[in-house]
Amino acid sequence: MNNNQNIFFNKKILIYGLGKTGLSTFKFLKKRSDVYLFDDFRLNKKKFIDYKKILVTKFDKIILSPGIDINKCKLTKFLKKNSNKISSDLDVFFAFFKNDCITITGTNGKSTTCQLLYEVLSKNKFDVRLAGNIGNPILSVKNVKKKTIFVIEASSYQLEYSKIFRSKYSVILNLSPDHIERHKTIRKYVSAKFRLLNSQLDGHLAFVKNQDLLINNQLKLKKFRSKIIKVDTKKTNKFLKKINNNYFLTEANKENLSFVLEISKKLNLKKDKLIKSVQNFKGLKYRQQIVFKNESLTIINDSKSTSFSSSIGILKINPNILWLLGGIHKKGDKFDLKKKYFKNIRAFIYGKNKKFFNKKLNNKIEYQNSTFLKDAFKKALMIAKKEKSSKHTILFSPSAASFDSFKNFEDRGFYFNQLVKKYLNGIQKINL
Repeated sequence: MNNNQNIFFNKKILIYGLGKTGLSTFKFLKKRSDVYLFDDFRLNKKKFIDYKKILVTKFDKIILSPGIDINKCKLTKFLKKNSNKISSDLDVFFAFFKNDCITITGTNGKSTTCQLLYEVLSKNKFDVRLAGNIGNPILSVKNVKKKTIFVIEASSYQLEYSKIFRSKYSVILNLSPDHIERHKTIRKYVSAKFRLLNSQLDGHLAFVKNQDLLINNQLKLKKFRSKIIKVDTKKTNKFLKKINNNYFLTEANKENLSFVLEISKKLNLKKDKLIKSVQNFKGLKYRQQIVFKNESLTIINDSKSTSFSSSIGILKINPNILWLLGGIHKKGDKFDLKKKYFKNIRAFIYGKNKKFFNKKLNNKIEYQNSTFLKDAFKKALMIAKKEKSSKHTILFSPSAASFDSFKNFEDRGFYFNQLVKKYLNGIQKINL
């Protein structure tokens, strides 16, 4: 048993947060250590420990679920006092497994890039597992072998809590202001992402976006032990000539593809299988997902969009956009779209934070307000039907978090698809 395993083996451990990550960590550690559970909102009869007892118990390790905000939880004082004991599920994974990992982070495009890379590696006969923030907790993966390679999506929250996790291949796709309500400053947000590179060793590889101001500024601050590979995200056209897949028409998905191509070179993957994987890639639900299409109307479900930066790319490529947006806006979020695109877009804003979006779009884009998403969609659909002589795209790209009206972006995306089914019943539907 190595030293890293010892730090989680036969210890008294508190797991804080009983979502998917917390429960998978408990299942993994319960036969290896003395494990206790705590959650601000849920109770567990077996190993749930009372709040008052936590304060007088000496734990060897505290494993936080990514959703726990140290500054806004029931155990704030306790956690700050014991900050040196805090770890993540990524740390537990690294302690027990020595498999090669390709860990992908960034502000936008993480899930899509992970999924595409996973499919490319699978096509090349790798024993590959997809895990992390994409929805499969890293400690829930079964039947891991020595040759198993992991594609991991890592959020800034996971990386912020990680102490020993290390990835042979690290990727930072892009950086723009996000999660500032939790990290407090853009500097702390960027620093959390760069923990991925800070932990790398000689011989490791780090792939970063070449044309990214925040990434380049951070790279100037120190030298890293890993080899830094700056990915030129503008150079995908030559490859795209070999395939016919409309999914890669947007700038965002071209950028995602550019990283997969660069990683594929370093792994010496077979070009024919790479081309086949990209050609057949369908994308993920609620991420620029075409859910309806006919000669005059295209409807796109991009519920995953939680900031302006994640909507910009798709706003550039579609004709006569009827843009549905609204929700809880991100602190520090900036609407940075060139003026030439404004005449192509009409916006339909819904939700409680309409004032914020009105202010951002005022004197730039024509917009209407609605209380609910359903009403905004009906208004957009009415215009599309009225102006039959022109092609339209109804784009549901909220540019905001979903928690004012929905559980998460999946719940929001599912609801939108149901609206499409209801109001376009009997007409051609795609991928619903």
